[in-house]
Amino acid sequence: MIIALATAGGLLLTGTANAYPIKDASLTKNALYDSGKLATTKCVTPQLKNTSLPVARKYVMAVTNCLNASWGAHLTASDLPFGTPKLRFVSRIPKGYCDFSDVDTTANSQGYYCPQSRTIIMQIGTDWLEDADDLWLIHATGLLYGYHVQNLTGIEKAFQAAPYANKTELNEQYRRSSLQSDCLGGVFLRSVWSSLGASTAKWNGLAGLLKTSGDAKGEARVGGKGSSRAAWAKSGYTSGNPASCNTWAAPSAKVA
Repeated sequence: MIIALATAGGLLLTGTANAYPIKDASLTKNALYDSGKLATTKCVTPQLKNTSLPVARKYVMAVTNCLNASWGAHLTASDLPFGTPKLRFVSRIPKGYCDFSDVDTTANSQGYYCPQSRTIIMQIGTDWLEDADDLWLIHATGLLYGYHVQNLTGIEKAFQAAPYANKTELNEQYRRSSLQSDCLGGVFLRSVWSSLGASTAKWNGLAGLLKTSGDAKGEARVGGKGSSRAAWAKSGYTSGNPASCNTWAAPSAKVA
């Protein structure tokens, strides 16, 4: 199965020098990290069918409902803001969507989160349908929702305002944001794991897919290496706690 998942939050290309280490408490000491473990919940989804786009979309809708319930209860109990995102399916994500400059108009399957409109947009193509994988779709949806959690808790706003000295530092900030969403996706997956009837082998399969879906050679280093993606997703999955997702305080080697 070919995997292509583009994920992005907005970023204003402005900044100042001497940005590192990141010191903004909204990023490194956000209240999200003190909110505790996500409660164990049940997530009921339809049975996936290979090559069926309608079923895949229904599956993502069901997972999104689970995410709304889980994160809504969690953030509300922690006195953190909450509101549900919009979910939109398209056959092709348009160039320049949400003012992003990096939309891959050649990708078969991909997803983005637009912070301005609080919208998750997904393009599910044949490479996600020919060998449909439930954990991949859950994690893909969960990490996009992770961007929404960042947006709700002020992390996205602080990310927008974070200074940087050069493109290398800017790309590292992108990776910190992206890898945090991978981790938050893992947190959610842990919270519903028992209801999925999934095995350790299934988790290992997802980790393997993540390891092969990092930044491609020759492209901008904004999402993280496959090994970094797998490591942060595992961190969230193992703990079930957003506290394990503080990529903003992690050393640069951990967000490569």
